[in-house]
Amino acid sequence: MSETHIIRVMLVDDHDMVRKGLAVFLKAKPDMELVGEARDGEEALQTCKELQPDVILMDLMMPKMDGTTATRLIRKQFPEVQIIALTSFQEKGLVQEVLQAGAISYLLKDVSANELAEAIRGAYVGRPTLSPGATKALIQAASQEPAPGHDLTPREKEVLILLVEGLNNSAIAERLFISRSTVKAHVSNILSKLGVSNRAEAIVLALRNKLVT
Repeated sequence: MSETHIIRVMLVDDHDMVRKGLAVFLKAKPDMELVGEARDGEEALQTCKELQPDVILMDLMMPKMDGTTATRLIRKQFPEVQIIALTSFQEKGLVQEVLQAGAISYLLKDVSANELAEAIRGAYVGRPTLSPGATKALIQAASQEPAPGHDLTPREKEVLILLVEGLNNSAIAERLFISRSTVKAHVSNILSKLGVSNRAEAIVLALRNKLVT
């Protein structure tokens, strides 16, 4: 990294106070610049299209579109943008899912300012950073045979439940207050993760493995 280059950072979190705190942190770093903010995954995707930052700090649990789905879509469209998952949760399913979606790093929100700064600099040059909890979760996951649907996000599980109820994409969008394109993306992810080719097979597998109640 050139000493004169400023790392352009974008914040994605549904909590205003978290974004404000991170904004103050970034303003104190001479080699970083806050270029944009978003409150959910859908907004993050649109803002990223407009700004194309170097690094995104991405929360995972958000309304409308979760951080994992947003990470997957952003990395697909803008592979040069590096994403750091910054969350309060370290469940192994979440860690695996967002890293598979393309995040380069996984940190908990109690990370120190210096550690976060180094993670941002590392992400910019392609170097991953994992919190100790995330590393432990990955090690545990590697030693266990995953059950079908283990890597579904909370939102994808909600969509799967509505699929089992027989709702189409438009009805699911209305029920969850999200766009039809977001529902379509969720359904595509669900089919891929369950290893099935259509909605009917997904419903059968979900019922057989008790993925929904």
